[in-house]
Formats: sequence, structure tokens, C-alpha cells
Amino acid sequence: MLAQTLIVASAAIVLLLGALHLLLTYFSAKFVPRDAALTAHMQCVSPAISPQTTLWRAWIGFNASHSLGAMLFGAVYGYLGLLHRHMLLDAPLLLAIGLLFLGAMLVLAQRYWFRVPLLGIGLALLLFALGTLSLLA
Repeated sequence: MLAQTLIVASAAIVLLLGALHLLLTYFSAKFVPRDAALTAHMQCVSPAISPQTTLWRAWIGFNASHSLGAMLFGAVYGYLGLLHRHMLLDAPLLLAIGLLFLGAMLVLAQRYWFRVPLLGIGLALLLFALGTLSLLA
């Protein structure tokens, strides 16, 4: 029961962070550059990979897809932790993938992001690791 609670709590944190990120991407100006000229320039310039988009559209798309990835992680691991604990026991690779995902997200948060996601992902990783250890013990 403790293992389930820890894994579900970890998944809930990641799901919440992803959902908040998606809401902020589409319904706030939190990810808009403080320099209006930069925003205008991003809306006109295409990346080298393709002239079919602009840096602004790619920026919004990257933020949205990043949010969806976090939400997917939270939904899948929350579901498994809550209703299918036996699947996690039978497939320890799923636990390893979860740990690797959260570890990679923590490195990204530490290197590129700011305090709130760093603390949230750090807590989610700690809870997931403790849940994994408890589940396997």
C-alpha cells in the first residue's frame, strides 16, 4: 500500500506539472518573451529545418508537447500504481523507465528550467524511487 501511494503521488505531481504547463502555454503570457521585439521576430522567422513553421509556432508546439509528455507519464504511472501494481512488479523495466524518465527530467530542470519545476520533479523522483524500493522489497 505504501509503494502504491508513493508511486501515485509521484505520478500526480508530474501530471499536475504537465497540466499547469499546458494551461500556462495556451492561456497565459508566462512563456512569452519579456522583449516584445523578440516575440515579433520569432513569429516571422523560420527555423533552418523547415520554412513551414516559425520559431514562435515551434515554441508553442514544443511547450505543448512537453506538457502532454508529462501528463502521459502521470496518467500511465498513476493508473498502474493505483489499479495495476502487479504489472509494475511483473515488469520491473517499467519501474526502471519511470526512474530514468524522472531522472532525465530532473537533469533538464536543473540545467534549463527554474525552481518550481526543479522542486516538483525532484520530489516526484524521490517519491517514485521510494515507491519502487518499497514495491520491490
